[in-house]
Amino acid sequence: MNDDAPRIHLGSLLRAPGDVSASGEVQELHYEQAGRPQTLRFAEPAPYGIDINSLDGNEFWLQGYFEPVLSQECSRCLKPVTVPLELNLGTLMQYRPAVPESFLEEAETGEELLVFGNPDLNLSNYLAEMTLLNSPLSVLHDPDCKGLCQVCGHDLNEGPCEHSAGVPIEDERPMGLGTQEGSQHARQNPFAALSGLKLPED
Repeated sequence: MNDDAPRIHLGSLLRAPGDVSASGEVQELHYEQAGRPQTLRFAEPAPYGIDINSLDGNEFWLQGYFEPVLSQECSRCLKPVTVPLELNLGTLMQYRPAVPESFLEEAETGEELLVFGNPDLNLSNYLAEMTLLNSPLSVLHDPDCKGLCQVCGHDLNEGPCEHSAGVPIEDERPMGLGTQEGSQHARQNPFAALSGLKLPED
């Protein structure tokens, strides 16, 4: 058990209607994905605040906020990029005593349902899934990022290299074709050796 995990105690709600709250900060979350333990680390401590209210029967409503700052790589030049998120949480919950670990499923209404069985609810899985669902698939450290040279890996934001002048970054032609003789691209062209071959005239 991770003692630093974000937790909220729901024993009082299971005995009588009411509401409970929890707040704090987490530097990382330990959770499971496809049955395998995972760790989601943040660039700085991430604050959270959770309120849970009783509804009818064994159902509850979770609301609150989570503000993690992710550390990702620029999709063009691979420089580190910090990505702050501001998550407004709102999720229906259902108590099922036989459930050992909490999980999210789709309710009949199409909404996400957080199912739990332990009144001492570990919020790690829930917060990690909310973070991953709201994380951008790719980020840029700058909208005008020029990326890396496809030949030598030079960061073109720091200036051109010997290859970038010969082959545009977005050039989709096979490497080495249509480049100047003697360049790195030409030397990599397997047909470059045939360029000086003289064929007999008819």
